[in-house]
Amino acid sequence: MRPTSLDEVVGQQHLLRAGSPLRLLADGDSGQQGAISVILWGPPGTGKTTIAQALAHSSGRKFVELSAINAGVKDVRVVMEQALNDRDLFDIATVLFLDEIHRFTKAQQDALLPGVENGWVTLVAATTENPSFSVISPLLSRSLLLTLQPLSDDDLYLLIERAVNDDRGYGGSITVEADAARALVQFASGDARRTLTGLEATAALALQREGPSVVTAELVAEAMDRALLRYDRNGDEHYDVISAFIKSLRGSDPDAAIHYLARMIEAGEDARFIARRLIVHSAEDVGMADPQALVIATAAADAVQFIGMPEARIPLAEATIYIATAPKSNAACVAIDDALADVRKGKIGTVPKHLRDAHYKGAKALGHGKGYRYPHDDPRGVLEQEYLPEPLRGKRYYDPRGLGNEREITERLDKIRRITRGERA
Repeated sequence: MRPTSLDEVVGQQHLLRAGSPLRLLADGDSGQQGAISVILWGPPGTGKTTIAQALAHSSGRKFVELSAINAGVKDVRVVMEQALNDRDLFDIATVLFLDEIHRFTKAQQDALLPGVENGWVTLVAATTENPSFSVISPLLSRSLLLTLQPLSDDDLYLLIERAVNDDRGYGGSITVEADAARALVQFASGDARRTLTGLEATAALALQREGPSVVTAELVAEAMDRALLRYDRNGDEHYDVISAFIKSLRGSDPDAAIHYLARMIEAGEDARFIARRLIVHSAEDVGMADPQALVIATAAADAVQFIGMPEARIPLAEATIYIATAPKSNAACVAIDDALADVRKGKIGTVPKHLRDAHYKGAKALGHGKGYRYPHDDPRGVLEQEYLPEPLRGKRYYDPRGLGNEREITERLDKIRRITRGERA
């Protein structure tokens, strides 16, 4: 069912409009615009290889395909030399399709540069990983980056309809019920290849049965068992899901947080990574509003190490819900960041003499510890005394937000500061 031209491609219409670089390449334009190299970036099953092969059928250029999984520098150089000879001797332009370019090392990608820069080949590269991190800058700057999107549900329904009715597919020999089509689309999660794989697996069951071959939702459930998640532990989805998880915790939405936790667990994300993020968030965004959150998060991390998965999903869920529903304050995070900023700017001063270590020989002669007042000598446990260096006298780093536990801290800290700093109410 792979399209043989760009007109048959389903989805990605934002890249296939008239006058687009892909259309110019497909039309075989010999001008500079028609020869521009492109990098196709998108999730699996969105049409990267399909578009490249459709270009091969429609552009009139010589089409060479390499996969970064099994091709090396030698293979690239052979293609470049042949492309140069074809151009100079026979006036034949070459399109090089390189799949999985992110698997190429820097040295292998360097080997592509002369051919791309001098126009020996028009490179069409495909990757599922962000090219900003996986493709070298010189090659990226010489190529046009085109981003493919997951297919819409309507696109996937169209794919199913074509596969059922087209002679290249089932040629009308099967029928797909509406509920079954919906189940296949939901299972695919925007992936065309997964849609057709699911249809093929389900149709095989339908064709084995007596009578009309009807694909039902029950057959889809039998064939698929469960929906697979789109989740690359080293790619964008990894960062997007953990970002949504953290922001849901910060936004006090336990339902959304549990959803993203489930997605990470089901996709096989490292439970230790999840636990570490819970610890960071409990300190950064809950903080002193509920100090118990850090204890809960740390206990969940210990549970991950001690009992492992799948049982550790429960303490992870407990910590997630606790943190999501806890009062929030980033005052501790702001306090340390502000203090670090002052230190880095040189706003430090010297340690006041009365606070310096007076235990070593000769320290008292230097005035160390002189004038230090012992707080336990005061019945309140607090007394007037300057603790900050002179340039920072009166500076406030910690500013409690007044939520949760910080309500009590605010009132107590106001009293403490009035005493230690000699401030009046």
